[in-house]
Amino acid sequence: MKNASVIIGLTNPKSPTNVGAVLRAAGCYKADAVTYTGTRYDLAAKFQTDTKKMAQTIPLLGVESFLDDLPQDMKIVCVDFAEGATLLPHFEHPEKAIYIFGPEDGSIAQDVADKADHVVYVPTVGCMNLAASVNVVLYDRLAKQPDMIQSDEHIRQNRDNKNKLRVKVN
Repeated sequence: MKNASVIIGLTNPKSPTNVGAVLRAAGCYKADAVTYTGTRYDLAAKFQTDTKKMAQTIPLLGVESFLDDLPQDMKIVCVDFAEGATLLPHFEHPEKAIYIFGPEDGSIAQDVADKADHVVYVPTVGCMNLAASVNVVLYDRLAKQPDMIQSDEHIRQNRDNKNKLRVKVN
């Protein structure tokens, strides 16, 4: 993970469905790795929604701590409903970041949040599910990039093979 630019950190995830969906999001938004703490995921079943088989190309690593062995230039960004956090729409994403998400049924540990360079939250009414939160944050990061790809060729290369939809020009 020394050359990683984007790492997703999942705090003790309990659902293999969510982890599979996070892996898919990591593939769609070009994250370099997904890490997780805790034991609940290890006890869970196979990836249930990793339909793009991202687990074969994106490392999924169990770790004791998200903060061990990070490159010095990697910023720690905690994503949780935390008092005093920055609204995601107002957040400027660092070039290199580990995005740490809380578990489906709890929060990020206070000692991890205390070491964060940034703490952000998605301004929803109620909590989103873990995979949805990861998707929103990674999309926000992509959408704010100055070199966004906008071309029909990009669409053709990345859409499902059964999708042939075109917008009619009037």
